[in-house]
Amino acid sequence: MAGHSKWAGIKHKKAIVDSRRGKLFTKLARAITVAAKEGGGDPNMNATLGLAVQKAKDASMPKDNIERAIAKGTGAGADAENWEAVVYEGYGPGGVAMLIEAMTDNRNRTGSEVRHMLSKHGGSLGEPGSVAYLFDKRGVIVIDAEKYSEDDLMPAVEAGAEDIVQDDTVFEVLTEPAVLTDVREALTAADIEVESAEIRWQPKTTVELDEEGAVKLMKLIDALEDNDDVDQVNANFDVSAEILEKVAG
Repeated sequence: MAGHSKWAGIKHKKAIVDSRRGKLFTKLARAITVAAKEGGGDPNMNATLGLAVQKAKDASMPKDNIERAIAKGTGAGADAENWEAVVYEGYGPGGVAMLIEAMTDNRNRTGSEVRHMLSKHGGSLGEPGSVAYLFDKRGVIVIDAEKYSEDDLMPAVEAGAEDIVQDDTVFEVLTEPAVLTDVREALTAADIEVESAEIRWQPKTTVELDEEGAVKLMKLIDALEDNDDVDQVNANFDVSAEILEKVAG
């Protein structure tokens, strides 16, 4: 998962200074709305909502925006919307398996757009269950490896983390989804700065890509993430550090 981890770190750092912050806030708000709709509007009683709210706070989303998104989900807002979470399964260039998480108010529109983007960039949309078995749902906490050592992250293990993976400039602390919040709180209590914490589909195995395949896949991922409805893209690829630097550069 080396290349996958490196790309996650690069994408995260890119998101911090992303000039499309308005689009990022829109996607974060939708995730909050859907979580509130499905599990209630109290972040303390709804773990999914709690994570969505924390992710919004990490991105410096204003408190008023967060509260409005919760109100939409619970039906308290005058402009409540019928958003729902959908996961699309498919394949990218080089046979890379992809799980594409989206928030949509129109399944037909979003499904058609995802299918088109996959086809345009050398991939294809699969049937439900076609690639999901290649991934495990995990909590993933990203820590800057240039600021901290693995020993500094021991509070995460004591709080229930399953593994700590270092790749280049980041650590990824892996947890069961249910204990992600507890592990994050343990790190924060130990004065460890958390760059991001989210539930992600982690690949069980990876597909090695050459430079040409990596370029094609990154173009596909960028196109998908630029779509208003797509929330997160997960893919089981691996590339060498040298190729990744060329692609990301």
